[in-house]
Amino acid sequence: MIDIARLEQLVASGEALDVEFKSDRHRISDSDIYEEVVALANASGGVLLIGVEDDGAVTGAKPRHGKTTDPIKLQAAIFNNTVPSINTRISVVHHVGGDVLAIEVDPYPEPCATRGGKSVHRTIGGDGKPQTAPFYPRDQRSRRVDLGLMDFSAQPESETSFDSFDPLEFERLKQTITRLHGDQSLLKLSDQDVAKALRLVESQDGKLVPTVAGLLLLGREEALRDAIPTHDVRFQAIDTQGNVKVNDVFHGPLLRTLEAVESRFAARNEEKEVLVGLFRVPIPDYSPEGFREAVNNAILHRDYSRLDALYIQWQPDGLLITSPGGFPTGITVDNLLVHEPKPRNPRLAEAFKRIGLVEQTGRGVDKIYLGQLRYGRPAPDYSRSDPTGVRVVLRGGKPSLQFAAFVYEQDREGHALSLDELMVLNALFFERRIDTQTAAKLIQKDVSEGRAILERLHERGLIEAAGEKKGRVFHLSAALYRRLGESDGYVRTHGIDRLRQEGLVTEFLQAHGKITRGDVTRLLGITSNQARRILDRMKGAGKIKPQGKPPRWVYYVLSSA
Repeated sequence: MIDIARLEQLVASGEALDVEFKSDRHRISDSDIYEEVVALANASGGVLLIGVEDDGAVTGAKPRHGKTTDPIKLQAAIFNNTVPSINTRISVVHHVGGDVLAIEVDPYPEPCATRGGKSVHRTIGGDGKPQTAPFYPRDQRSRRVDLGLMDFSAQPESETSFDSFDPLEFERLKQTITRLHGDQSLLKLSDQDVAKALRLVESQDGKLVPTVAGLLLLGREEALRDAIPTHDVRFQAIDTQGNVKVNDVFHGPLLRTLEAVESRFAARNEEKEVLVGLFRVPIPDYSPEGFREAVNNAILHRDYSRLDALYIQWQPDGLLITSPGGFPTGITVDNLLVHEPKPRNPRLAEAFKRIGLVEQTGRGVDKIYLGQLRYGRPAPDYSRSDPTGVRVVLRGGKPSLQFAAFVYEQDREGHALSLDELMVLNALFFERRIDTQTAAKLIQKDVSEGRAILERLHERGLIEAAGEKKGRVFHLSAALYRRLGESDGYVRTHGIDRLRQEGLVTEFLQAHGKITRGDVTRLLGITSNQARRILDRMKGAGKIKPQGKPPRWVYYVLSSA
């Protein structure tokens, strides 16, 4: 249940997709409450706060049952006036500005409506702010797809026929299977049998009717435009002034589109070389495999019911790939590395796997990360994603040739680094320091697994630890810094804190004449044992000397005093 502390936290954070404020100065109607509950249930769930103004001012909710509000009665009213019936959790929170009704709503596993037939949902409006809007049939279809209740790509397109397929695309499909070592058994089949084997058709009245997946893969362009006008893919090249220099739009079937996109990518993807022993290792601006997986992921996970295009933007400092539709329900930016694969279009994903375009495991996101990390670039950035689209940024710029050479050496020597290990080393390469909690958050696992990764890298001599056991931080080892050609990086990371700490102690002594161990702990924000080691080190170097009666009354002064 929501208490006063949680209420104040919600109010301070402001309205969001999962938090709605409702004024009750003029007494909100029961039907308005039912609608707002339905809106939250049709999205990601959340909290309805009645008695809070849009600006966050708490003005209080009026009693709904005589002189008080009975949460059980209100809960029952909501349950009986929504279809399907929605369970809620209701709290009456006593606030200095007045009582607030807090109604918690879970996301519902299917589209909901009020008993009167009104269906709404929470969404982002044109002004970028959350709002309650009509939940149209097209939106409900997208919601069913997100919830895994419907595979849009498996739907038959009744207005089309087998003649809507392009015979040239069947040949392209077989060439792709041969090139990518897909399911070789498909190569011996006729076009009709290939379509049946990949479940790209459905039988209706004795005829083979293409599914959405079938048209997307093999359809004639004119048939695609008529049946699935939402399938466009755009490749854009943008200069430093933000001008679009290239704006190619692809309306054709996916295999043809993928070949066209890859050719444009390859034409711009320059390579450098680094010498590793006797071998020259090419280091591309972007990993071809990582890019390919990112595009395939965008195609497989996009919401084809949305009237929008998939965008691939080649920008001066990176690649931005935007796929219409948010993450499938249950997947977020914080768990996409560890969540089980959940394609929005299972029928299309199944065909991609048999053709050889994606792995059978469905872990393409790992390849996207590995493609960036192994060349010493920042990890892929999904933070721009929202309910309207999944956006991934692959950072460009100058690659770390020595980091890439180091990863190549580890592979060649049989000590290949796992994705988790690469993520931690990559973070240390850019951020210099990391602790156990940060490592766990980075690899999207619990603290024990974050600690295990750090200990494993420590045992291999790739990182070093500093500080007390409870507050230990890790940085790249001196040997690895040397291998990366950044010996000064080790000095900056390992030594600068020590010098700064001693400098602050010296400044304190110059200002106050003496210092105790307690003064050092407060000054530097460290433990008593860490303070003792700093003082012992400075004493051993002849910078300070002890005074007073040990151990309780000892203090330190500058040796020159």
